[in-house]
Amino acid sequence: MAKNKAKLIIFTGPSGVGKGTILADFFKKVDNNIVYSISNTTRAPRDGEINGMHYFFISKEEFEKLIKENAFLEYANYSENYYGTSKKFVEEKLNEGKSVLLEIELQGALQVIKKCPEAVTIFIKPPSFEELEKRLRGRHSESEEAIKKRLIAAKEEINNANKFHYVIENKIVDEAVDELIKIYNKETK
Repeated sequence: MAKNKAKLIIFTGPSGVGKGTILADFFKKVDNNIVYSISNTTRAPRDGEINGMHYFFISKEEFEKLIKENAFLEYANYSENYYGTSKKFVEEKLNEGKSVLLEIELQGALQVIKKCPEAVTIFIKPPSFEELEKRLRGRHSESEEAIKKRLIAAKEEINNANKFHYVIENKIVDEAVDELIKIYNKETK
């Protein structure tokens, strides 16, 4: 029997595209040879988000201290908040033989691609820009100004989809999850 290949998997797409929904189903259906990398962020938690489960919520000052210590594999400033991936966490899990999935914004994804060209890269796109706007507004978690900023960023992000190995359209969640599982199995088995 072939040994699983531990891989760094980069998973990105515009805000509101359904990354979290896809990943929740994905992790219920796959083996335990993959872990989710929990990012650090300076943004406030949304309703229901738990520190240490969804993100590590830290202050801007603490985040900037970690930047100076070169503690991040990547980091980005997105919609006026920092997001970053712990270099130590990723290295430890890969050394244990576990694949690591990074759900990160485009800026961070492009940084990791430069540093780790062997990473498997996956971009999630919406079925249409109008559907993406509907989903963002339907969350009722942000101001009109924040939504407009996210929509501007989303146009740029979608224009970069061709830089990724795989592009999955999230029209029907179950189909997007199945496609992600196929990619995972192809790349790690």
